[in-house]
Amino acid sequence: MQYGDGYEATWELRAAENWVTERVTVNVEGDGWGRSLELFRSEQGVWSAETNEEGAQPEDLPSPGIVQSADLKAALDCDLGLCPLTNTMPIRRLTLLETQVPKTQLIMAWIDMPSLQVIASDQYYSSVDAETVRYESGTRGVDVELEVDGDGVVVHYPDLARRV
Repeated sequence: MQYGDGYEATWELRAAENWVTERVTVNVEGDGWGRSLELFRSEQGVWSAETNEEGAQPEDLPSPGIVQSADLKAALDCDLGLCPLTNTMPIRRLTLLETQVPKTQLIMAWIDMPSLQVIASDQYYSSVDAETVRYESGTRGVDVELEVDGDGVVVHYPDLARRV
């Protein structure tokens, strides 16, 4: 469960054994409105989405789904906005805790909250030490060091989240 300004969200994520996204389902509910996104990645690497909107949608929210200009061909992962848990997949796949990995560029299918719009987001990951990963996103102007546990789960994302 994720709470935002005027909404709450639930989500479910399925990844393959190699930490590549297969499917993510996100449901957002606000006062008198709701929307959902089911985002799929085929074995051939093609992304597709199914969306639904109910109730009187907030006027400032764009429609959910993949933005037409989004080039997701190189994306292996989804990244759910405001959710540090989705950083786990690239951390694990790149073995950032087990080895010293230099700055590595990835493209993500980034899901904006609460609009559920999907864009291609350039992101960079690198090893700092056994408990810290550097994460940058040129698309969104993010540059932080993430504290992680031994499983690669983010325990502290500066200015966003801390595991209690």
